Amino acid sequence: MSDILKSELPLRKGAGSDSARLRRAPLLARALRRPELGALSGVILIYLIFFAVAGSSGMFTVEGQINILTVAAEIGIIAAAVALLMIAGEFDLSIGSMIGFAGVIIGLGTTVYGLPLTVSILLALVVCAAIGALNGYLTVKTGLPSFVVTLASLFILRGLAISGTRYISGYTQISKITESDPESPMIPLFAGKVGQGFFRWMAEVGWIGTKPNGAPSIEGLPVSILWWIALTAGATWILLRTRFGNWIFAVGGDAVAALRVGVPVNRVKIILFSLTAAAAVLFAATQITEVGSTDTLRGTLKEFDAIIAVVIGGTLLTGGYGSAVGALLGALIYGTVQIGILYTGVDSDLFKVFLGVMVLLAVLFNNYVRRRATQER
Repeated sequence: MSDILKSELPLRKGAGSDSARLRRAPLLARALRRPELGALSGVILIYLIFFAVAGSSGMFTVEGQINILTVAAEIGIIAAAVALLMIAGEFDLSIGSMIGFAGVIIGLGTTVYGLPLTVSILLALVVCAAIGALNGYLTVKTGLPSFVVTLASLFILRGLAISGTRYISGYTQISKITESDPESPMIPLFAGKVGQGFFRWMAEVGWIGTKPNGAPSIEGLPVSILWWIALTAGATWILLRTRFGNWIFAVGGDAVAALRVGVPVNRVKIILFSLTAAAAVLFAATQITEVGSTDTLRGTLKEFDAIIAVVIGGTLLTGGYGSAVGALLGALIYGTVQIGILYTGVDSDLFKVFLGVMVLLAVLFNNYVRRRATQER
């Protein structure tokens, strides 16, 4: 009797079918569902390649890695916000022009109108966030593709930056911005160095080089790297731990279905466009406080660099799938290749060739992942 019950139990409770189903989802299949897998594999592969061809060039010293992280942080700051927007199924091609426009507001506000640097940055943040919200509003209300709306903004903002700066100051470059407010707390906040004592210790023990005056060759870790990590962590928390993150995935997956279950689709998109604009202001602030100047062409093509990092990081161009961590890894690949090529002595123009190849491979891999994930479900 017990044998009969045992033979019938799986049929009644489905236990046998459940265990078989679980066995059909191996570790590789579960890993393929993670959007970061391709980017992580790319980081490992890129480092192995450069270690083989430039292992003794100084690329893998502390100085070399700081240079890589600094370049990656510039793209990663805007890529974190772009990742959220692309997961929601939208694009923002105005980010590069937004960087230049924000720089003009900060520069003119401080040097021409005598505003404190803090006020100028806050003013740029408010104005650019409002423009980002306008981009989102036009996208959702007109039904036009965000590609078209933000492409128009790209030209409008760049034109306003160039013509406005030339009309007000007579030039297209603005210098001595930080000199106009040298005690501003914004300078260490956006362009400071952290861990100076630790880097001095590394110089004393010979881990990093020193300058002729005995100071360490690297004063500290650029604060822009911390901004990059913090923004990525915040974006990841939003996506994985909040209702708003669920809304982002729902909007990118199927906006009509999301609207039917009560997701405020329009509001989500408008907020995300504002966030990308705010990230552009942060990018501009870090550069201005670092070099003390700006120009109207600052940020040119940065929108494509950010999109490249996000796509390499595993976010689908169709929306509904991706991660901020993947965007971080994509930005790291970007910075590693850009700096690594210099260490190898290869023609730096090949950097753009590599980016094109990486984008193509990333899209092909993402399509493969999507098909596998769909089949597993």
